[in-house]
Amino acid sequence: MNKNTKVLDRIKGGLIVSCQALDHEPLYSSYIMSRMAYAAQMGGASGIRANSPEDIQEIKETVDLPIIGLYKKVYKDSEVYITPTEECVDALMESNPDIIAIDATNRLRPYGVTLDEFFKKIRNKYPNMLFMGDCSSLEDGIHAQELGFDLVGTTLCGYTKETKDVELPNIKLMKELASTLRIPVIAEGGIWSPEQLKEAMDTGVHAAVVGTAITRPMEITKRFVNAIKG
Repeated sequence: MNKNTKVLDRIKGGLIVSCQALDHEPLYSSYIMSRMAYAAQMGGASGIRANSPEDIQEIKETVDLPIIGLYKKVYKDSEVYITPTEECVDALMESNPDIIAIDATNRLRPYGVTLDEFFKKIRNKYPNMLFMGDCSSLEDGIHAQELGFDLVGTTLCGYTKETKDVELPNIKLMKELASTLRIPVIAEGGIWSPEQLKEAMDTGVHAAVVGTAITRPMEITKRFVNAIKG
């Protein structure tokens, strides 16, 4: 069994916990994210999703779980911010994640580069890396499979112009992708409760990601406060 097959087997049927904090958020710190990841591992997580080479390196020193790495970077000329450039992929490769997540929507990347152009280049450059396509729709997922992505997620449903009003979690999209594609599908986006997680897993997906509901205490607190306010 090769390394990539082992990675996919390790996350199969499990919960991947997203441990991320941006520079304007209270828990922004590679050390804090590594402790979040450790807590997730102790709770039974089968994988971690993490942002930035720095966080990934710190987390790898703390936990022994497969890591889906991404690099969020904002560019003025593009709506794509999840691993948007070749330089971002190069930087992630230095931190050695098990999987690299990339925006796989049809939106143009920085400098007017198409997904097709971009992915062909990085696939040739890193033929043995597992690449996950963060998708917003069934069409995105089908196209990502055609391009040669190894797995896809429902990550960006609700974050594109076409899907901004879609109710999350999008169980229907998870079902469609899981029943249509040959490659593994990761359920991600808007999963707030154990009941929703179970419903997502029952669609036939390979694994599921939960982030905000576990690792973002400011957002969790807001939810409770809003409940009080009615």
